[in-house]
Amino acid sequence: MGRCAAAVAAGVPNTARERTFQAAAATYGVPAAVVKGVSYLESRWDDHGGSPSTAGGYGPMHLTDLTPPDMSRARGRGPAIHTEGPAALHTARAAAALTGTSVTRVKTVSTDNICAGAALLASYQRELGKPTGAHTAVSHWFGAIKRYSGSASPADASTFARRVFAVVKAGQSRVTNDGQRVTLTAVPGLRIPAQVAPQTAPVDCPDTLACEWVPAPYNWYGRPDPYAYGNHDLANRPAGPNIRYIVIHDTETSYDTTLNLVQDPTYVSWNYTIRSSDGHVAQHTYANDVAWHAGNWYVNMHSIGIEHEGYAAQGATWYTESMYESSAALVKYLAAEYDVPLDRAHIIGHDQVPGILPRYVRGMHWDPGPYWNWQHYFALLGAPINRGIRATPTNVKVGSVVKVAPNFATNVHKVTGCTQPGVRCPDQGTNFVYLRTAPRAKAHLVKDVGLHRHGYSTTDVADVGARADSGQKFVVADTSQNWIAVWYLGAKGWIYIPPGHSPLVRSAGTTVGARAGGSAPVYGRAYPERSAYPDTIPYQRVGELHYTIGPGQRYVVADDTLTTDYYYAVTYDDSAPDDHTDVVGKDRYYELWFGHRMAFVRAADVTKP
Repeated sequence: MGRCAAAVAAGVPNTARERTFQAAAATYGVPAAVVKGVSYLESRWDDHGGSPSTAGGYGPMHLTDLTPPDMSRARGRGPAIHTEGPAALHTARAAAALTGTSVTRVKTVSTDNICAGAALLASYQRELGKPTGAHTAVSHWFGAIKRYSGSASPADASTFARRVFAVVKAGQSRVTNDGQRVTLTAVPGLRIPAQVAPQTAPVDCPDTLACEWVPAPYNWYGRPDPYAYGNHDLANRPAGPNIRYIVIHDTETSYDTTLNLVQDPTYVSWNYTIRSSDGHVAQHTYANDVAWHAGNWYVNMHSIGIEHEGYAAQGATWYTESMYESSAALVKYLAAEYDVPLDRAHIIGHDQVPGILPRYVRGMHWDPGPYWNWQHYFALLGAPINRGIRATPTNVKVGSVVKVAPNFATNVHKVTGCTQPGVRCPDQGTNFVYLRTAPRAKAHLVKDVGLHRHGYSTTDVADVGARADSGQKFVVADTSQNWIAVWYLGAKGWIYIPPGHSPLVRSAGTTVGARAGGSAPVYGRAYPERSAYPDTIPYQRVGELHYTIGPGQRYVVADDTLTTDYYYAVTYDDSAPDDHTDVVGKDRYYELWFGHRMAFVRAADVTKP
């Protein structure tokens, strides 16, 4: 144990991390605000129990000693491979040497990790010829923080340091994932240096992100076949079609592999990729054009897709604070530019995108998965999810609206299959609540007939059939003791309400139900009626899904301002008549909160109160 860790005196258990930050500051001559600010940007002060992040980062200070495998090769395309990677992936050994602590302790013991991180910051400060000391001005530490970021790009390093300064200036206080209370007292007079790195034209990004342009190709690769082109479609958005959604994805492979894929004309495309280790952003397609990313052409037509480096089954080890902050800054900017509402009906996960027809439902994606922190993400967007009175079986009534809003850090559910089928995943915060067929803890999870024709939903990490995510809204169908039932996928789904810790808040919203005496079909897209199509463009059948809205059921309208259209784009050279035309209909559809995934219903098939 190093002298810094030994200096952490015994005290209240849930303040041990706070005392460690103070001891690290005093021992190595770094202002506590700097150590805390860096740690907040790296981990939000969390300790993931020795599990590394994507960049091989361990502990609250994200000290690195691991190069991750390119897992794209581990999923049926050969063995996983390892490469050494940049020096930024190997800081734990240098930090351990500075403190006289073993690398193992630096990686696995949070106290030693914080002390080693502070020592590393101090060493960078000395190398820059800058003053050290626990009481030196925070403003002197900008260069050392840039170095600590590990970013090869000066612009990205500067972005990281500016974010640390912003945290220090505003202050923060939170309880970590392992119950530690840490407070960073605000330094309101701290000046944040301007971002001097110019954007790489022609990116569409806020200036604070210093995005780069890595273009996805629009290529014709199958001459003379006019249909053999990729990897996106030219359009004139938002004039037609408009932009209504921003879709959050994860890559399921490394950042470098992701960039290689998006530059392949025979592959698919998306608009942006965000790197896990430092939040660096690359843009690939113009917002005017239609990228191929969601597996649902209606959603593609109306959305911008953002890939986040990481693996959904590994969650918090990839979804870093730098990634969240870059993503939120980008989404907030794009939402303002294209008039996209900042709510969970329009800022959606890939896992919310419905199949277009019944045969496609089982193959739809489930990223970014149960470990993406929607609560924190929407707080960064300035649109908090968890505002409202907590809903209990005694303060809601049948027909009222509730919103899912659990406390992410303490909302730990059984999830299986992250590493092996049926094996429980390591416990960590989740973004959802389970729905059951009856108000009993051992009752089956609700059925999703699109995913499980003859059985119930499961706890498998990829099974979204019985999950209601943070920010989604539903109509109360019943109550019973510590349970609230909501209408979900055409049936009652029961949600457990722990005394004093309800995962639901009372909310508002317009609701719809099937017309009297009947049921209403549900769709995966909102295409125009047949009469809207010219003779030169083939009619696109809307197609009912497996589900219906039964008599007496009600669902919350997520959007009643949809454009009912179909963007016809099938050739590279406009050789098809009326190619690159947006067919707009008169039929009206609503987007609903129906299950885990969004759904569409014809306005003529339902009634409002």
